[in-house]
Amino acid sequence: MRSMTRLLSAALIGFAAPLWAHELWLEPADYQIAPGSPLVADIRVGENMDGPAYSYLPRDFRRFDLVRNGAVQPVEGRMGDRPALQSEAPGEGLVTLVYVTRDLSLTYTDFEKFAKFARHKDFEGALEAHETRGLSKDRFRERYVRYAKSLVAVGAGQGSDAEVGLETEIVALANPYTDDVSGGMPVRVLDAGAPRADAQVELFSKAPDGSVVVTLHRTDSDGVAVLPVTAGWSYLADAVVLRPLDPQDDGPVWLTLWASLTFAVPAAE
Repeated sequence: MRSMTRLLSAALIGFAAPLWAHELWLEPADYQIAPGSPLVADIRVGENMDGPAYSYLPRDFRRFDLVRNGAVQPVEGRMGDRPALQSEAPGEGLVTLVYVTRDLSLTYTDFEKFAKFARHKDFEGALEAHETRGLSKDRFRERYVRYAKSLVAVGAGQGSDAEVGLETEIVALANPYTDDVSGGMPVRVLDAGAPRADAQVELFSKAPDGSVVVTLHRTDSDGVAVLPVTAGWSYLADAVVLRPLDPQDDGPVWLTLWASLTFAVPAAE
């Protein structure tokens, strides 16, 4: 009975879809682990790097992998596991955790909520486009997908992040565990494999005492943003794509694709 209760609780958590303006990210228990140590990470949803952990539920994702040196290893968990990732690290080096949700949907009955989201994520033009398209403001649907990545160093952590084939993703252009990032952490934001120029990147910076600072940054013509980082802190970078959808019956009229990347910068020795 206790096991059934745990599974039911996990299922209910899975049904609690990520909220409309909240980030989803992967949060490793440790960003640097020794070879042979377990690789453990939570799937979290919330604000300012604070939110509940979600369970390992295959129905909730369409991809959950570990990538090292181009080799892809699917995450094999047990239904209801929390933390969702409890795996043996796939060898020494830089490991990229990859998680993609299934398609999720949201119904807006308050246009101001959509407007607040659009303004915050730098899509002011979507509000005028909504009206131009003759869409309802009283009730309309959005489809959204989350694409999360995280960088973990196993042993010395040598290696580099790379594109992993997501519809939208943030690619680290430096290794924060082995490279000098005192001048900033360069990342490239992609949409359908192409660099996103002049895109907003929201950076959540968590200090060792748990406090979080939020800053906004923009990509250049090559889709690159250089993010300010500090030794001993952990980071969540977030970028959102908003696309119009052709309305069909009561179907969604907007598609949002969320990309996130988490990593840490080692404390100075």
